[in-house]
Amino acid sequence: MDFGLDDKTALVTGGAGRIGSEDCRVLAQEGADVVVLDVALDKAENVVDELEEDYDATAHAVECDLTDRADVSDTVAALEEETGGIDILVNNAGMVDARDKVEDFDDDIWDRDIAVNLTGAYNITQEVYPHMKEREWGRIINMSSMAGWQGGFGQLSYSATKAALIGFGKTLALEGAQHGVTSNVIAPSIVVGQLADLPIDQLEQVDEHFARIAKATPMRKLGKEEDVSNLVAYLASEQSNYITGQVIGVTGGIDLFSF
Repeated sequence: MDFGLDDKTALVTGGAGRIGSEDCRVLAQEGADVVVLDVALDKAENVVDELEEDYDATAHAVECDLTDRADVSDTVAALEEETGGIDILVNNAGMVDARDKVEDFDDDIWDRDIAVNLTGAYNITQEVYPHMKEREWGRIINMSSMAGWQGGFGQLSYSATKAALIGFGKTLALEGAQHGVTSNVIAPSIVVGQLADLPIDQLEQVDEHFARIAKATPMRKLGKEEDVSNLVAYLASEQSNYITGQVIGVTGGIDLFSF
């Protein structure tokens, strides 16, 4: 399906990561000019090289610290001038490495995750949204998680920030509704690339934790990055113009009550 993104510019935060880079690939395949924004410029440049070589895409690698409001402001101003405007914003950047129960949780990790996962999304959205509103067209896609819906044992800061992004995305939907700007939230379960193709008995030999999640998933398998990015492309398109304020799970059904 042609999502009609040929005249659109998409900015993906955390664009050099596993899900972020796949978002960039699918958006480029659909014809969008892509801004790969990441704190790791070398990795962002690698993604851009791939987009240009494989899809003949127009792409930009941009280094930016989402926790630094001045850096974000300057970066968005430069991009607005260079690209003619950011039409699609994918708030994908996030930290997910914390593992501890509340009584042992590291205060510095809590502060870091709030700054990156939540405040980072706020900082860049606050800069991009007014231009979308002025042009009366925009797509904001916020990456939450099943941990934001249902909690995640030992993932206190991650779960809290991903839950907050749901309220953040719904509020943006309300504010943008009469200005042609939609805002939706994607809540994936775990995505593991090609490991998702393994039968559970083989997956157990690689990672028992992954296998346990696969067993609890009604589809009896885990997800791939493209399961998320294909939804990103649809929500970025004109075809999704009557969809806003929604939280959409990419979960294989793990959020369902089952016996």
